[in-house]
Amino acid sequence: MRSPRREAVRAHRNGAPPVPEPARAARSEPMTQLPDVDELTLEQRVRLLSGGDFWHTRPVPEHGVSAVTLTDGPHGIRAQSSTSERFDLSHNEPATCFPTAVTLASSWDEELVEEVGRALGTEARALGVTVALGPGMNIKRHPLGGRNFEYLSEDPLVSGRMAAAMVRGIQSRGVGACLKHFAVNNQESHRFVVDAVVDERTLRELYLAGFEHALTARPWAVMAAYNRLDGVHCTDNPWLLSTVLRDQWGFDGVVVSDWGAVEDRAAAVRAGTDLEMPGTAGESDREVLGAVRSGRLEREHVTASARRVLELVARAPGGEQDRFPAERHHALARRAAAEGTVLLTNDGTLPLSRQHTVALIGAFAESPRYQGNGSSLVTPTRLDTALEELRSRGVTLHYARGYEPGDSGRNPALIAEAVEAARQADVAVVLAGLPPTHETEGVDRQELGLPAQHDDLVNAVCAVNPRTVVALSNGGPVAMPWVDRPAAILECYLGGQAGGAALVDVLYGDAEPAGRLAESFPVAVSDVAANPFFPGQPHQVEHREGLFVGYRHHTTSGVRPLFPFGHGLGYTTFAWGEATVDRQRLGAGESVTVSLEVTNTGDRAGSEVVQVYVHDRTGVVLRPRRELRGFAKVRLDPGRSTTVGVELGPRAFAYYDVERAEWTVPRGTFDIEVARSGAEVVHTLPVEVTEGAHTSPEPPTTPPVALDDAAFRRRLGGPVPTPRAVRPFSRESTVGEISSTVLGGLFARVLRRAMPVGEDVLGEGAATGMLDRAVAEMPLRGLVRLSGGRLRGEVVDLLVDALNGGRVSTGMRALRTAAEAFGSRIAGAVPLRRQTRKSPEDTH
Repeated sequence: MRSPRREAVRAHRNGAPPVPEPARAARSEPMTQLPDVDELTLEQRVRLLSGGDFWHTRPVPEHGVSAVTLTDGPHGIRAQSSTSERFDLSHNEPATCFPTAVTLASSWDEELVEEVGRALGTEARALGVTVALGPGMNIKRHPLGGRNFEYLSEDPLVSGRMAAAMVRGIQSRGVGACLKHFAVNNQESHRFVVDAVVDERTLRELYLAGFEHALTARPWAVMAAYNRLDGVHCTDNPWLLSTVLRDQWGFDGVVVSDWGAVEDRAAAVRAGTDLEMPGTAGESDREVLGAVRSGRLEREHVTASARRVLELVARAPGGEQDRFPAERHHALARRAAAEGTVLLTNDGTLPLSRQHTVALIGAFAESPRYQGNGSSLVTPTRLDTALEELRSRGVTLHYARGYEPGDSGRNPALIAEAVEAARQADVAVVLAGLPPTHETEGVDRQELGLPAQHDDLVNAVCAVNPRTVVALSNGGPVAMPWVDRPAAILECYLGGQAGGAALVDVLYGDAEPAGRLAESFPVAVSDVAANPFFPGQPHQVEHREGLFVGYRHHTTSGVRPLFPFGHGLGYTTFAWGEATVDRQRLGAGESVTVSLEVTNTGDRAGSEVVQVYVHDRTGVVLRPRRELRGFAKVRLDPGRSTTVGVELGPRAFAYYDVERAEWTVPRGTFDIEVARSGAEVVHTLPVEVTEGAHTSPEPPTTPPVALDDAAFRRRLGGPVPTPRAVRPFSRESTVGEISSTVLGGLFARVLRRAMPVGEDVLGEGAATGMLDRAVAEMPLRGLVRLSGGRLRGEVVDLLVDALNGGRVSTGMRALRTAAEAFGSRIAGAVPLRRQTRKSPEDTH
């Protein structure tokens, strides 16, 4: 089937002009009076299009244009201290570390997420930040994604609604939010260079739909991702950034690159990337000005991007910076952590009685695992632990570590100590999960399981105390071979700085575990449709599973998950009345509202999530068996009832037809399924669409997963792009690829010694692993972009020429230049004066 998107990509490669931008809608935020872009010279406009350093835009003081600050902020503001010159994970201003995105999304509570967003906006403003780089909302294609803790859901509706709530909250304080990472940035392996090959229908319905919904909140910025999409870098992709984002969706804010993502600055401006970060000390200016003067880039593109950056600067908050209410925000973080906690199983042991003696087992009780590693790492204002909270309540307590919190290597002595503690207590509470080295930006997880020490610990404690509660701290799904043994299992995810106290609140019923899973927990990775194709080759990943991600695969294939999407128990009970729809026949493009009465039949206050799915029975198009189309969360006191209404708009029944290049509703019967989870349907309501399509490019007989090349080509609407070859080397080559040569290996040593981070961070396992992987997978052009102007593109070109068989002396000269540019810290990484002669074969 022919894909208009792939035709657009081919046109881009052949130099065809992009579609003109639509008119921008007026914004309501108060704006500082700044000069019109027409008052600036071309050079001044170009100056606005790249950063001044790692975190600030560039000012134009002669026109009164100041610099503004952008910084990491998906679950807390990571504002580097003034003493930090460059990227630094270890010197940040204290800020509230809220629960991470996976935990917040599990609340299914838009009001709560918006409240957290308001707190983030308040802290950003107090710390002098103009744009918080978040929320992250990439779809969780595979449970081993290393950054899944920073993303919201496997479902675009949950992702989109939660992200929109976060944006509304942040921006209500006069601070901008930035949706990231646009688009299909669903893995950490080779994230700087990998080409995500995905068909347009899957792209529209799954990977772009959440972003499209979140744009209803009018974010100030969207971040273009590192990866390629169908062969074109996201930062250079006019179809993605101009045709879809601006023309079709009406986005009128700034597109900012991910840090160091730009390959060709002139092409990126032309595609719609307004702001390149970080600053390149004029390297990008020279590229853009040269492209304008040669006719390769139209001046109008520069002007349009400069205008949008000016509008961002004009919206920057003014006035005095206020201190933020740290204690109030900590209390909010504690409440949010409880709201996002999911009660997976419970035989009635929870909530605990205050008369019980407790064996608290697990080093996370005193060294909590409360956030992920990477650019989102927050320095908390304080840190609660479960051990301190239980002691403060006067609980009769036996504590045993059970494992070492850092590496969790096998240690039978620690297990023996834990078993003895469990024997002495009425109830055992085991804190298990993933160590920080297992979940970090830049590195995908290697396995679904917990460390063997954690599994052994759970089994050993359950063997001596049947009243064992397991509380998990992890950023994504894990295997649980012991799932039937504990009396209760709590999925706490990463609860932020107040997560330890929130866990105790949940254990004793002071707070309800109000969460529902926003992702599926498979039994094994073999139950994941994407698994054979994840993470793919270093230069290409094929999304052959199409739409069948998470519960869409499980419900279609009949594969039973360990815990289904949407699952979660509570401490009270609910009765659901009969469900109704306001119409049983509707035309294409019409909406329908589902209503039902929900009653709290228990003796405690609690919350319930009504989930509404659609099952397409028209026989027109290949669809997942069940797709979430609406949800509502309600809280009720004991004995109280309420009527819940969930509206399903026209898109709820539509699929994206790549031949028509439009959203299309098929004619026929649909089942509206009112459910407690993706696997527990309570009511089924058939409705009839009386008009619409009766054929589609993908009929129901199409295999869900395109296992063979011919099937994948049909789904793509064209040939599968050829992955980039490792040789010859180019600016796109990674440091790891060139390290196979002597000259490249020396260059890698230079970079490792030049890492701009504190020594304390280099000694920490998770951070070191992330940085080592980042260096190995960094393309040479990325080094130019991230060096702050110290490494010039011309030097990299000389190195590449030598690596490809050019003069060895030229390569060594380039290497010495790079070493000198990175400073004395790397003295000794290469001999700078006398070189031992090697043959060209040895060097290349």
